[in-house]
Amino acid sequence: MRKFMLATFVLISFVFITAKADNDRVIKKEKLPVTAQKFISIHFPGIKISYVKEERDFMEKNYEVVFTDGSKIEFSRGGEWKEVDCRYTEVPSAIVPDQIEKYISEHYPNEKVLQIDRNHNSYEVRLSNRLELTFDKNYNITDIDD
Repeated sequence: MRKFMLATFVLISFVFITAKADNDRVIKKEKLPVTAQKFISIHFPGIKISYVKEERDFMEKNYEVVFTDGSKIEFSRGGEWKEVDCRYTEVPSAIVPDQIEKYISEHYPNEKVLQIDRNHNSYEVRLSNRLELTFDKNYNITDIDD
């Protein structure tokens, strides 16, 4: 009986925690971390922001900035960029690490970077020809997906 009650308690707790976990809300640009605000002003000057959203999950907080031209940036809690998606235009070259940009210019000279994602151990880049290139943390190509 104790095991049943414990299992029931754990299940109910899990349901309440996950229900509370998805707590997204629209915020003002000024509520972004300073690092994110600087990133936007440097790499996306003059592009109007459609909205800024704070996304809270169970243990994590992220920010999403969507521009009126369709571009989107996702930032971590501290304001470091995690993903830059410029659907209809090129990702600003200053965002793409030099080693990755060099690889792309050598192997795909006519293509532009439309999206770049980074996490703690890799980068994923989507090119204008729809190829997705994955690089490890040392900028070595590890996968090509079409």
